[in-house]
Amino acid sequence: MYSRILMTTAFSLIMAHSAQAADKVPVKLPDFEPEQYVHTAPTLADLDADESIHPELRKVIKRGYDLFMNTQQLRGENVFNDMSCRNCHLGEGRQHWSAPIWPAATTLPDYRDKNWQVNSLEERIAGCFSYSMNGKPPAYGSDNMLALVAYHQWLARGAPVYEKNIAGRGFGKVADPAQTPDYQRGKKVFQENCAICHGADGQGQRVNGVVQFPPLWGDGAYNWGAGMARVDTAAAFIKHNMPLGQPGKLSDQEAWDVAYYINAQERPQDPRFEKSAAYTREKYLNFHRRTLYGTEVNGRVLGEHNNTGAKPFLKPEALRSRTFD
Repeated sequence: MYSRILMTTAFSLIMAHSAQAADKVPVKLPDFEPEQYVHTAPTLADLDADESIHPELRKVIKRGYDLFMNTQQLRGENVFNDMSCRNCHLGEGRQHWSAPIWPAATTLPDYRDKNWQVNSLEERIAGCFSYSMNGKPPAYGSDNMLALVAYHQWLARGAPVYEKNIAGRGFGKVADPAQTPDYQRGKKVFQENCAICHGADGQGQRVNGVVQFPPLWGDGAYNWGAGMARVDTAAAFIKHNMPLGQPGKLSDQEAWDVAYYINAQERPQDPRFEKSAAYTREKYLNFHRRTLYGTEVNGRVLGEHNNTGAKPFLKPEALRSRTFD
């Protein structure tokens, strides 16, 4: 009961702060283009009401939902930081402009330039575990992987296969900033808008040991190979989703500045690390040209370390190469 009171109080204070700010700043999200496919993902209530779903399948989908919302239950086995799937994919994975997860079920298998090969839906999920959760994925074909795939596919119900002109897919884009993103400006934006949830030190907040708001850098955050480590990706997520309850509040420049500040902080090593940060950056420049990894910020080369966080290994076996040559 005490834990619940603390959680409710903390959330209420944050949402009250958000509501006050929202009264002063109009919220604006990108409009959908007329020709785009707009999908309304089903909810768990829809799942319960659908009598055509076999009870066993319903159980599996609900297990996938549970894993998605509380991936920390796999900590020490598949997750080695403080993240859950829902931290990046808001609204139960259904929300537009918050990388809704259902398109992965309708557009994969497909080629990804992150690893230069065709990826399945399971491999896409495996990438999130390997990078965003600094861990290793559930085994392909395992009960937990099946459950996560089932939840993705349930959310995609009714959507056309291989439709790529999808409204609200990913995090969207933010216009190029008028000024080069700046560390000190970003720090100020962070202190004024982000610290209330993520802490002044960026290490998030816990209530009785349970993560309520995730860390944004350090051992508990996503590693250097995560998509959110790309400054433009983080800027788009922040612009269209943050501060919590106030999407669109920050200006484009503020979103770029705070994304730069957050991603100029250290975090666990990229699982693809070889030799040095400079070597790894160059080898995976298709990805890292959009990160600060291997570059010097405030007199320090980011990523030049052997720290894998709480994870007792560097590269999970799931990050394998495939070729049909």
